[in-house]
Amino acid sequence: MVPDTETAEQWALVNTPLGEPWSGRTRYAAAMYFYKRGELSAEALEVYRLCSRRDSEDPLPIIGERGVESEWLERMEKQKQ
Repeated sequence: MVPDTETAEQWALVNTPLGEPWSGRTRYAAAMYFYKRGELSAEALEVYRLCSRRDSEDPLPIIGERGVESEWLERMEKQKQ
């Protein structure tokens, strides 16, 4: 399945590199997009929210520690390959 242009753009934004100015907020905004589509749980979205003010904070390990969204973590890992 090929993502539409909007989804592809949001996917790139949710993968904004850590440490860039405003990157935490960018990742959170993109995570909200996936939450609204039913592709991300409220618990995982909350982790993105908590990390949004800390540009160098990686939400993925926290999501993993909380055990709230294994499908999302798998999807993120596949994108890295």
